[in-house]
Amino acid sequence: MAVQKLPIAKAINESLRTALDNDPKVLVMGEDVGKLGGVFRVTDGLQKDFGEDRVIDTPLAESGIVGTAIGLALRGYRPVVEIQFDGFVFPAYDQIVTQLAKMHARALGKVKVPVVVRIPYGGGIGAVEHHSESPEALFAHVAGLKVVTPSNSSDAYWMLQQAIQSDDPVIFFEPKRRYWDKGEVDTDAVPGDLHKAVVAKEGTDLTLVAYGPMVKVCLEAAAAAQEEGKSLEVLDLRSISPMDFDAVQKSVEKTRRLVVVHEAPVFLGSGAELAARITERCFYHLEAPVLRVGGYHAPYPPARLEDEYLPGLDRVLDAVDRSLAY
Repeated sequence: MAVQKLPIAKAINESLRTALDNDPKVLVMGEDVGKLGGVFRVTDGLQKDFGEDRVIDTPLAESGIVGTAIGLALRGYRPVVEIQFDGFVFPAYDQIVTQLAKMHARALGKVKVPVVVRIPYGGGIGAVEHHSESPEALFAHVAGLKVVTPSNSSDAYWMLQQAIQSDDPVIFFEPKRRYWDKGEVDTDAVPGDLHKAVVAKEGTDLTLVAYGPMVKVCLEAAAAAQEEGKSLEVLDLRSISPMDFDAVQKSVEKTRRLVVVHEAPVFLGSGAELAARITERCFYHLEAPVLRVGGYHAPYPPARLEDEYLPGLDRVLDAVDRSLAY
């Protein structure tokens, strides 16, 4: 059994290395992914080991990166493209939404476009404007795209493997402030379904649902609540589109209360869809309204103010108290 303790960034590096090793059609492309190894060093050493034809330094042109990847995918390759920061993806948004997401349906299923778009996302690193956003809902709204995000090293390794092997285009959001959080990775394991949620902590009094960077915050909230005699269940959603409503429903039917947590603004966020679906499905089980904790409907603030903007332990525990008070 090959079990290692790796930071999330290193787990992604190992996953890319495995994919490049196993399939000569897998390519890694992006700004500074080769010689530099990426701004977060996630692709460090890959170009040296696999060459400039497999790990490709591209021009600073996101639309060109994704457009080229689409062409390569149509020719039988499996490109994995990196968008350097979340806020830089929008020049490529047209390619992703009008081409990548629609080609399979447009061709009546005869054409496959197996492109993975890796996007480091979220705040908490003290960065400047356009470097700390959470645009996942903009992609989850688009039919034809799969949208996933790991919260730990094991999921980072295995979910990226599954995304690369998928014949569908996958937007792979990486929680950049968790890049150096360590966790165990078993490279001989049999991974679960890419789009299934996972219970990160069992509980009976209330369900906390989160994904990506907020799973750790919710686990900390559950630990703090436990000291006061409250039992919180934490569900790691993992996949934002498709969303595992069945897993959330099962948990909520047990706990009868739900708080959804994400970094992205609450207004029209993925938590809104989850709240609506669970209200429809579990109306007679719920003992309190579904509550949401997230970012504010405002441009991401300067770094010195991001602690006030980002949902933290206090805001999650406040929502838990409000829910339990009903």
